[in-house]
Amino acid sequence: MATPAAAAPAPPNPNPVPDDPPLQHQQEDEEEAPEPETVPTSLTTSIDPTPSGGEESESDDSSSVSSAPSSAPAPAPAPVAAAAAPSPAAKDLLHISFNQDYGCFAAGTKSGFRIYNCDPFREIFRRDLAAVGDGATGAGGGGIGVVEMLFRCNILALVGGGDNPHYPPNKVMIWDDHQSRCIGELSFRSPVRGVRLRRDRIIVVLEYKIFVYNFADLKLVHQIETAPNPKGLCAVSQQPGSIVLVCPGAQKGQIRVEHYGARKTKFINAHTSRVACFALSQDGRLIATASTKGTLVRIYNAAEGNLLQEVRRGADRAEIYSLAFSNNLQYLAVSSDKGTIHVFNLKINVGSTANDKPMPAPDPEVPHISPPLSFIKGVLPKYFHSEWSVAQFRLHEGEQYIVAFGHEKNTVAVVGMDGSFYRCQFDPVNGGEMLQLECYNFLKPTDQP
Repeated sequence: MATPAAAAPAPPNPNPVPDDPPLQHQQEDEEEAPEPETVPTSLTTSIDPTPSGGEESESDDSSSVSSAPSSAPAPAPAPVAAAAAPSPAAKDLLHISFNQDYGCFAAGTKSGFRIYNCDPFREIFRRDLAAVGDGATGAGGGGIGVVEMLFRCNILALVGGGDNPHYPPNKVMIWDDHQSRCIGELSFRSPVRGVRLRRDRIIVVLEYKIFVYNFADLKLVHQIETAPNPKGLCAVSQQPGSIVLVCPGAQKGQIRVEHYGARKTKFINAHTSRVACFALSQDGRLIATASTKGTLVRIYNAAEGNLLQEVRRGADRAEIYSLAFSNNLQYLAVSSDKGTIHVFNLKINVGSTANDKPMPAPDPEVPHISPPLSFIKGVLPKYFHSEWSVAQFRLHEGEQYIVAFGHEKNTVAVVGMDGSFYRCQFDPVNGGEMLQLECYNFLKPTDQP
């Protein structure tokens, strides 16, 4: 393919967003459809939201993407005041996601998108895209099916969604909120299932492939073939330096780990059934996985692929919606369709060595099996020896919630597709039910939090 046309890099634009806040379930019997043809193209000059850190370029299986100066797209509508725009109902909500440090979350709706701060909770801004069509894309609706933030900077990735998408669902639009318009795009021949951002990479997830681009010039540096991935599962490390990327493998129950700094690929057979959800710690060292059965969550060493710990969410089948590590790697949070948020204690030695081993943390509050009963340990079902959550927070069963750890110690933030936002606190010693600190309907106007 043609190499990118030479263009002077755009100046870095690391300014924060306005107000500078602390800013389907895969079926087991599904048939694999023929792989769609996925030829990426780009329309952009160059993008440089932050310095890339001078990381080395990866060349394995990569190919260049043609690049040309962009014709200026029609400017999007100016920011809409909260009181002037009707508040969408929960049925109009298409997407929710946390940013990379869990300080903010984004919501895509049938009329545009919104950005919120978690602590203190407040709406930062919203963009109503329904009123003006985009002549360049031929779209006239306002639906945004994917919103991916890049920490707190002005650059976001948008994908159209819903019944009346603002952009085609097979395009990733690079939005500059300082200019209130899209400054570039990546086009594909099949719908985009997900997008992940780093300061130096854009990762685009299709149902059967994943494309990794250099953020500065949108050059394609790697592509990966996966098993069917309609949920767009993918995770990427966020620390500067070498990149770790996790995605579904080619086989059922398998995950693939790309270590770009070490130029190696690791396959982990995590489950016997399909992988339903996974999470990667920000430093790229730990991976948590759950299968479509949803009863167990397993924690793996990303470098070596060995199992470090296994925890039990429950006994009944459930759909796991999200997994999240705490920043200190002491806890793991899990949300599912059962409506209960679980927090687990991670008993793992996460020292500087690559070969992390399971290491039970001393906890006098947790009773141990007494020696006289140890002879039946190998006879009892595994269920009785499972590690259970130390804290729980109960919500509405059947609703979809995503969870993250807050910046305040021992706090958890929960965002729901019903338009709810919760912030709660857990007791790491006594455990039990979490204390609810805040509860808001984030779809209300900004003057009514």
